[in-house]
Amino acid sequence: MANTQAIKPRHLEGKGEMDYDYVNDILFFKVSEREYAFSVEFQNMVIDIDEENFIVGIQIFEASKFLRMSKVNLREIPRWKFNAKLDNNTIEIRLDYQLKVRNRIFEKNPIIIQENKSESLKPQVVRTI
Repeated sequence: MANTQAIKPRHLEGKGEMDYDYVNDILFFKVSEREYAFSVEFQNMVIDIDEENFIVGIQIFEASKFLRMSKVNLREIPRWKFNAKLDNNTIEIRLDYQLKVRNRIFEKNPIIIQENKSESLKPQVVRTI
């Protein structure tokens, strides 16, 4: 087994896109202009990986339940950032976003941590701007 601590993480930074499917309650964040090559599925989410093995997107199913907020509020996200980090067999995804509720802005920043069972994913940092 390779020593992953000696591998320097690769970095990807790019403009991001966000979409919310109200009917199916799916929240989607992705790095613009990066197409996914394959996906890794977890309990209530799918992480998209591109040809260079960067994490370039995340879909959260039953997003209102997972994030503990109403579907109506998820339709209006004025500002957000998606950060993904892969290190020591752990995938860490940070979603930093604002919600507008009754003309008030609320900051949210959930952290999602999953075990990386894919041998093709190497240490990396991905940020949207």
